[in-house]
Amino acid sequence: QVQLVESGGGLVQAGGSLRLSCAASGSSFVVMGWYRQAPGKQRELVATITSGSSTNYADSVKGRFTISRDAAKNTVTLQMNSLKPEDTAVYYCYARNFFVSDYWGQGTQVTVSS
Repeated sequence: QVQLVESGGGLVQAGGSLRLSCAASGSSFVVMGWYRQAPGKQRELVATITSGSSTNYADSVKGRFTISRDAAKNTVTLQMNSLKPEDTAVYYCYARNFFVSDYWGQGTQVTVSS
């Protein structure tokens, strides 16, 4: 059974930093990453990283967020710096395995106060 367990959300002031972590189990994953969903908006890509360490970022977070992956531990981390109020959202860990099945974590709240 595949499980994605997130940690690290919280409340931070604008300009601050947070680090999100996701521990995955139950499969091997070709892509892992993070999406977010703000109130009243659709879920959107934040960043992804492949098993070959290729990364992809939303334009809105480039230069501020960094995604990394520990293949041995099957974890993915999102370092978020220079946070803005518009980064406030529920952040979801995402993973796709080699059978092209997608999995989601339960979500962790990130709130950035102005």
